[in-house]
Amino acid sequence: MIRIAVDTLGGDNGSAPVVEGIIQFLKDNKDISIIAVGKKEELTKLEGLCEIVDAPDIVPMEAGPLEVMRMKNSSMYKTVMLAKEGKADAVVSAGSTGGFLSSSTLLLKTIPGVNRAAFIAPFPTKIKGHYVVILDIGASNENSPEELKQFAVMGELYSKYILDVENPKVYLLSNGTEPLKGSPEGKEAYKLLKENPHFMGNIEARNALAGEADVIVTDGFTGNVFLKSSEGMAKMMSGFFKDAFKKNLWTMLGYLHVRKGIKNISEIMDYKSTGGAMLLGVNGVIVKVHGNTDAYSMYCAIRVAKKLVEKDIATKIKEGI
Repeated sequence: MIRIAVDTLGGDNGSAPVVEGIIQFLKDNKDISIIAVGKKEELTKLEGLCEIVDAPDIVPMEAGPLEVMRMKNSSMYKTVMLAKEGKADAVVSAGSTGGFLSSSTLLLKTIPGVNRAAFIAPFPTKIKGHYVVILDIGASNENSPEELKQFAVMGELYSKYILDVENPKVYLLSNGTEPLKGSPEGKEAYKLLKENPHFMGNIEARNALAGEADVIVTDGFTGNVFLKSSEGMAKMMSGFFKDAFKKNLWTMLGYLHVRKGIKNISEIMDYKSTGGAMLLGVNGVIVKVHGNTDAYSMYCAIRVAKKLVEKDIATKIKEGI
């Protein structure tokens, strides 16, 4: 039986939506064991449904690696320790990204041969049902050309085994499609990636979500800026739509004619269904959920963790690297 440890603290909305997400997931997945880690008094709804580990402390958002490792009563530390001790096959948390990254890499260690772990996330494209995975989206601020080459391998494996893409097409995020475009590290990475038969060349940010690419490789700083810019743009466009249709009675009537199309757009752009970001390159399955998680996004994150374990992604990366 697959065992998934869930950190119920640290999210913007507290433990309540995490608990609801766990309850719904267990209703639909009888063959999965959940270990809920957090304040025991906030987890009473889970009694009899899953194992509960009391951990009253929350890792602050600004906590550094040493502080995180000292907080042995924190829900995050105890959750990752369950994986280290072999008591959990996967870990899910909505807490501090920096703290989660630090505790996961320090306790579980990187896979032999992996220079640096990377956060990867599937992004919706204009083709419904097709996702492009982008990495790194924030585990590091700087990456070497060799690390970018490894990211391509890990991204390919994720796309192939988790998203079922037979031959993933790999691109390098750049400020132009020409081979000589990009940062100094990007230009060197381009030379290394040419050895990969699935490497298609550079891609600009404006075409990243067009549906052509399956994997896009970038350094963590650029990837994180792309992630937050995309989220901001999606939120802004959503606001524009709402304002336009609420303008007067005629625009509200107009909405009735296009609501199916609007619903389709919403489904394509729904980031919650992707399950958050996964940390690839460590000895274990680590899933980071957005800080403002609700029950549905937590449900999807646990579902992704389950699939990562089933596909044995860590072993696939060991073999690939």
